Amino acid sequence: MRPVPLAKRTPLSIVVIGLGAVLYQGCITAPRPIDRIPGYPLGFVERGMALWYGIGFHGNKTANGERYDMYKLTAAHRTLPLGSVAVVQSLTSGRHVTVRINDRGPFARGRILDLSLAGAQALGMVGDGTDQVELRVVGYDSRPEGMGVLRVQAGAFADLQNARALLTQVQRDFADGRIIQVDLPEGHRYRVQIGRFLTESEAQLAVGRLDRTLSLQSFVVRDDG
Repeated sequence: MRPVPLAKRTPLSIVVIGLGAVLYQGCITAPRPIDRIPGYPLGFVERGMALWYGIGFHGNKTANGERYDMYKLTAAHRTLPLGSVAVVQSLTSGRHVTVRINDRGPFARGRILDLSLAGAQALGMVGDGTDQVELRVVGYDSRPEGMGVLRVQAGAFADLQNARALLTQVQRDFADGRIIQVDLPEGHRYRVQIGRFLTESEAQLAVGRLDRTLSLQSFVVRDDG
């Protein structure tokens, strides 16, 4: 198991693009697999639960190496390439905001997006803390190092021994297993990840296999390292 940098969070200042709001208009379409979208990630659509993260992470490094500023319009997504520009619409209020993906998360099943405080305020979701949203990618600033490979996160633990026990189990069937230590406001967490996948469909097959055989709630993340 090779050492991996600690998890990070910080936003890059985002220009609220008028063009994004224009492109967003039109009929709402169902989510489509990432690897079937021509010119990915432009046009990618996803619906699900969004959360916002603020004071506990303010000033920390994000996945792209910048400092998280909760007053900027940014967001964290597990797999979209860093630099993706997305319009996020609240399915509750109908309000929308344009944000730039500069961080990784949410690292919890059942959520698709972590918004900055500014993004949450634009949608009016700060009070409740969560909201059902639709995300649509309308722009992309490519990174010279590429988009990185996809991995499957099998679990996360406060106890390193529990993480090692799960890693031993999953390594029987999957290669490239590793444990990443991350520092969160509530303390250390140890994330167990497996595989190196080039497409979303390959990674999702691994998710299904892990969940069936070990009764897990795994999900796909992108490795930007």
